[in-house]
Amino acid sequence: MPPDPRFADASMPRDPRFADASMPRDPRNQPPRRQPVEQPTEVIPAVPAAHEPEHPDDQQPIDDLFEDEYDEYGEYEDYDDEYDGYDEDGYPEDAAEPPVEEPPAKKPRKKRKRAIGWIAALLVLVLLSGGAYFGYQKIFGYADFDGSGEGDALVQVEQGDTTSAIGAKLTDAGVVASSRAFVKAGAENTALSKIQQGYYLLRQHMSGDEAVNLITSPTARVGRLEIRPYTQFDDITQPDGKVTPGVYSLMSKASCATLGGKSTCIPVDQLRKTVADADLKALGAPEWALADAGKALSKDKRLEGLIAPGVYDVKPGWSATELITDLVKQSADSIQAAGLTAQNTGPGMSPYQTLIIASLIEREAIKPDFGKISRVIYNRVAQRIRLQLDSTVNYVLDRPTLLTKPEDRAKAGPYNTYANYGLPPTPIAVPSMDAIKAAVSPTPGDWAYFVKCEKDGHSCFAVTNDQHNDNRRLAEQRGVIK
Repeated sequence: MPPDPRFADASMPRDPRFADASMPRDPRNQPPRRQPVEQPTEVIPAVPAAHEPEHPDDQQPIDDLFEDEYDEYGEYEDYDDEYDGYDEDGYPEDAAEPPVEEPPAKKPRKKRKRAIGWIAALLVLVLLSGGAYFGYQKIFGYADFDGSGEGDALVQVEQGDTTSAIGAKLTDAGVVASSRAFVKAGAENTALSKIQQGYYLLRQHMSGDEAVNLITSPTARVGRLEIRPYTQFDDITQPDGKVTPGVYSLMSKASCATLGGKSTCIPVDQLRKTVADADLKALGAPEWALADAGKALSKDKRLEGLIAPGVYDVKPGWSATELITDLVKQSADSIQAAGLTAQNTGPGMSPYQTLIIASLIEREAIKPDFGKISRVIYNRVAQRIRLQLDSTVNYVLDRPTLLTKPEDRAKAGPYNTYANYGLPPTPIAVPSMDAIKAAVSPTPGDWAYFVKCEKDGHSCFAVTNDQHNDNRRLAEQRGVIK
């Protein structure tokens, strides 16, 4: 067998591992042999090497190319004890090291991977720490302004709004820095849980504490319009000279606020003119009221009786038309909810006539007597007996007294039920929902007369005029009438 040219150098010592042919060879001690490489049938594009060796023969060992995939063939660190005494290349430790040429330096792949791993881990820790911080801020921290704020901010609280919902509205309006600042400040404030719907005038850039204190104060709510039963559009002068404001005065007062240094008040005269000039249908009045409402003494009283009692929210800055339209539309819904519609009226009456009766009931009686008073009115109209109600005479005079003077009853006019038969042309006051229900469904009975006979407002009812005279004497004895 010819000598292997790879061992032609006589200066290279023999490998002692091959000295004894009887000694079995452990394949783990053998350096990997190069296998003949078969030429592929297809040409595979060459991948450019990161480092081109100076000589073609100094190529990177194939083991290094597949270092990651075949580590079990590239590393010899886990030998059994029986092979101690050999170095990592399979040579005896006491043998002279063969002069092996140093291969080109390898790139520190694993170290680079470990470095990238540490960097990635560090980035994850930073992100987690930052997320934890912002999560903590989200849960436990909150932004808040300092001080009592400046400027004006108008905020509407609606029915059913929670403290958090109010805080969100304040945040959007720039009143507080965050909803949580408001909620935290109001946690121990019981007045905040009782806050009612409406418009509230606050300031911008307020601390949570200052915002809670202001919104729960009596001065914060603006635009509150409360209309009570019995009220009429014009003011009423009481016997002691005090003036009870009518619907016009109440609307004007509710419109008042100061926004940006300017007053939003709508004068009474402007409200009157708006009602007088407006299209009642455009304002939202019921269809069944449009024709008869024009019978009022003046055009500015066409809405008498069409305003329902209740608490309304008037937005400061509204025009007269916007204010009145909102009031009329809500009232129309309330009147319908009370049971008065075009299809559901009092016995033999139109919807508008039923509303007139409801206003008379409101001015003449207290709630326990509503049903009986309603029946008296129906009976007298049916029997063609004059109603002879002091309330209709006093409506023109803007007086609320129970009785009238002879000279007042002698005055001519459509509202003088002492002189005229039947109902007055329009309602004379704001009827309550209970009065409307009594007008739609009067209590059954034959009564044709009534008179207040008790100081608490109760009336005594009679079928005949003689019984009625007895009740009047009783009322005089009790000091109810004189």
